[in-house]
This record gives sequence, C-alpha cells and structure tokens, in this order.
Amino acid sequence: MVLVGVPTPDLQAPAIPLIDYFGRGGALKSSWYGDCLPSRDFPTYVDLYLQGRFPLDKFVTEEIGIDDIESAFEKMHSGEVLRSVVIL
Repeated sequence: MVLVGVPTPDLQAPAIPLIDYFGRGGALKSSWYGDCLPSRDFPTYVDLYLQGRFPLDKFVTEEIGIDDIESAFEKMHSGEVLRSVVIL
C-alpha cells in the first residue's frame, strides 16, 4: 500500500489486516513528491511542460506574495488549496 500525498493531521487509516500483508510480502510506504530525484526529474518535467504535455498549471490553486505564506499553509492544511505559488 502506498500513501500518496500529504494527509490532513486528523486522517487515519482504517484497520489493516496485517496477516494479509505478512502472508503476501506486502509493505506500507509513503510517497513524498513521488519520491523523485530533482536533479534528474525536474528537467524532464520542464521539457514536458514546455511541450504542452504536462499541465502543471492545473496543480496551482493560487499565486501569492511573500507576505501571504502563513495564510497559504493554513489553506493547504484545511484543504482549501492544492498548491500556492509565491511570486516575488
């Protein structure tokens, strides 16, 4: 089982039948940003975006100023936004 994304602080997994994981050699793992290697993967993402094949804009909920960072974190934790981008 792979946990994808950052859960809300109150999110819990229901009872997991551990014998099934033990008997089948399963594992529980989290995935942080897809577990990418930025030096390898970011250039690929940029190329795909520039080709119009990676709709990065759909992942950005709002653009904010540097003074709005605390508010952006609060919105992210409450689930109001997916991602905020800081414009300097």
